[in-house]
Amino acid sequence: MNITLLTLTFVAVNLDFFIMLLFLLKKYPLSQVLLGYLLGNLILMILSFMAGKLLENFLPEWLLGILGIIPIYLAFKDDDDDNETVTKKSPLLAVLITYLSVCAGCNLSIFLPVLLGESLTTFLQTLIYTSALTVLIVFLLKLIERNHLIQSLINRFGEQLMKICYILIGLYVLFDSGFLTHIYQLLFH
Repeated sequence: MNITLLTLTFVAVNLDFFIMLLFLLKKYPLSQVLLGYLLGNLILMILSFMAGKLLENFLPEWLLGILGIIPIYLAFKDDDDDNETVTKKSPLLAVLITYLSVCAGCNLSIFLPVLLGESLTTFLQTLIYTSALTVLIVFLLKLIERNHLIQSLINRFGEQLMKICYILIGLYVLFDSGFLTHIYQLLFH
């Protein structure tokens, strides 16, 4: 297990979501945000490991880039009453769904190659380490979120900034994965 590589990968993959976590920490209880984010990380790490073990020779990395459409869709989707009811009943589920929809493509496409060839024992150590990083990040962001300037900015511009983040994250995933380049080459070459 390469701690430096894991730390850099974790930070790089989740950097965009750290901003989203500030909004989520403002809206939901700390424990619910922490558990939703932790579950999301664990799910995506396990999926990355399993996908690497089962499909490493069959799926090209660029194909995962299509998941970048999900956050863009969420940015333009109007919040309806059904969604509001679900998120009020289960903040943990709201955080989990937000994380999975925003970060799945990036996490899967970046962690999959990092985890290729790892043994189950090393992978379990990786899960423990990234879980500790997840907890640390949430507590650090909670301290930042309590800052009065940050609170006023989130209250005033939070929804708009979250939508902008969704769009930027989606575009990043589409470009970074090579999905758009691949589609362009298929259509025009």
